[in-house]
Amino acid sequence: MKKPIFTGSAVAIVTPFKERGVDLEALGALLDFQLENGTDAIVVCGTTGEASAMTYQERAETIEFCVRHVGGRVPVIAGSGSNATENAVTLSREAELRGADGLLVVTPYYNKATQAGLLRHYRIIADAVSLPIILYNVPSRTGVSIAPETYAALANHPNILGVKEASGNLGNIQRTRSLCPEDFYIWSGNDDETVPICALGGKGVISVVANVLPAEMRRLTQLCLKNDFAAAGELQVHLKDFCDAMFCEVNPIPVKTTLELLGWRVGELRSPMCPPTPENLERIKTSLAQYGLMV
Repeated sequence: MKKPIFTGSAVAIVTPFKERGVDLEALGALLDFQLENGTDAIVVCGTTGEASAMTYQERAETIEFCVRHVGGRVPVIAGSGSNATENAVTLSREAELRGADGLLVVTPYYNKATQAGLLRHYRIIADAVSLPIILYNVPSRTGVSIAPETYAALANHPNILGVKEASGNLGNIQRTRSLCPEDFYIWSGNDDETVPICALGGKGVISVVANVLPAEMRRLTQLCLKNDFAAAGELQVHLKDFCDAMFCEVNPIPVKTTLELLGWRVGELRSPMCPPTPENLERIKTSLAQYGLMV
């Protein structure tokens, strides 16, 4: 039986940039903050990490740095998806070479693969590496969604561990749970759906909000894993306005803006990302004040 690579709260960590390249010193400080606050896993070079705006060399070096800095204290999961299968294989093999503990592989974007195409894509990647793979279903960004029946077909592959579900379709998540074996694990990909997905058997969350509130997101998932859904529900509702503020514009615009406001050195967003509108900047500041993070 396959084991989950982590349970609880994994941070989809931002990538701090300098004028040229990645600011590894600043990344190290962010990693320390996460580890000090109990984060259960680090997801590097994902959507929140602006991987699609990084070179392959930058991605490889950033993964390797995270692995070295974390030093085995928690798993490091590397984003290695691409809309071209061979590119995804290259990125996945490189992440494995650099020491990642697992892979997060998004569905092919723009191509809009059929379900048969998704099966072929993921099987080719999974055959090419020995690391556990978490599929990533986020149709709002990719234009394609993995069907529950496709999950069931992929669940039998020894390297395919489960899915980060960010479709917002709780009906499909229920059907996935009913069709797939017990060792096909589901993690929430939306901070504000952590409790309902955990109530359906999910193992936690891969979180954007944890960049700012790591201890709170870990507490939320621990309550869920202890089946204290009354307390978890209260905390989820308490965090809802903050979650909404972190998605008032395309991720990672709000969360990187927030970290800068709080004094973290994360650098500018890489084009085509850009700073938030003045209205949304005020919304972010208001939310920080409401949660006692900024006066």
